[in-house]
Amino acid sequence: MDALVMFLYDIPLLGLLFQFGGYVISILPTTGPIFLFAAAPIALGSLCGLMNERSGIVNIGIEGMMLTSAFVSAYAASLMVASGATVGGDAPFGASTPLIVGVLAAMIAGMLVSSLHAWLTITIRTDQIISGTIINITALGLTSYLNQILSKASPPNAGTFQPFIVPADIVELPVIGWFINAILNQRPITLSIIVLVIAMQILLFRSRWGLRTRAVGEHPKAAETVGIDVIRLRYRNVILGGIFAGLAGASLALESAGSFQNNMTVGRGFIALAALIFGRWTPLGAFGAAILFTASEALERSIRFVPPPGQLGEIMIGIPLQVYGALPYLITIVVLAGFVGRSTAPAAVGQPYERERRH
Repeated sequence: MDALVMFLYDIPLLGLLFQFGGYVISILPTTGPIFLFAAAPIALGSLCGLMNERSGIVNIGIEGMMLTSAFVSAYAASLMVASGATVGGDAPFGASTPLIVGVLAAMIAGMLVSSLHAWLTITIRTDQIISGTIINITALGLTSYLNQILSKASPPNAGTFQPFIVPADIVELPVIGWFINAILNQRPITLSIIVLVIAMQILLFRSRWGLRTRAVGEHPKAAETVGIDVIRLRYRNVILGGIFAGLAGASLALESAGSFQNNMTVGRGFIALAALIFGRWTPLGAFGAAILFTASEALERSIRFVPPPGQLGEIMIGIPLQVYGALPYLITIVVLAGFVGRSTAPAAVGQPYERERRH
């Protein structure tokens, strides 16, 4: 077996691909948790977009919703610490009152910004692209300005959620141990994405709500004729979609950084929208695309600490780390260029709906 592997590795050019495949397989046990952790904010953002676009509303404001929620979550948690709430403790995931309040505040903030988007696009019937752009620009400017003001007061840090430690006996199980560890060795918001994706997949295609949502996104006038309140359903779905954007923002502030940083979403909201398109507007598809787009982050960390041996290692170490950081965006461009024409969006997405007047 070793002789076969060495033979494959020695093939010119093609051998490098075999070496790279072997390297990826070898690092999976240690980098597996990073894949899910990096994909969680994008997957949550995709679920926000799913709630909107399956209802017929384009939402490119996911970036602004996530950024606003990240700021609100960090600031709310900091206020709780300043008021004397205890940080840390023996609770699961290291949860504390400030962190829990921060998550709840993020969800509320996401719903409020989504309510603005719903009002602009459904009631006012503003162009849906313009509405999302306004949210993105406003969120970026406002959060940066407020963060600059608040940072002068040196607000206390609420810390971050801690990952669940999988028992060593489970991690060491043959074949599946590393996979179980990759899923369970996560912080709570990241861990919830598995449940949320499966639940949304079932609800969207196996429930009355899902049927009505898909009907409104495909043919709202026909849905109205069978008694579905299109305006009400769109409002409800867009606002509830803000919860997912709120969780995405909270995961960045309270699971990763531990504080708010200007423009800390760095385009994840747009990648989330691309993942939704690549995933054909399905929860499971968007989740898979999110992992694909963020796999380079795990690869970057592995190369930094445990580079591959031989010629492949020399080549990969020679590539600037900034290139690996840019890979998610490059992959997004390539995927959209190659697949966006093959994905069929809900027929009524982006089209304002106005009830017919009864005479």
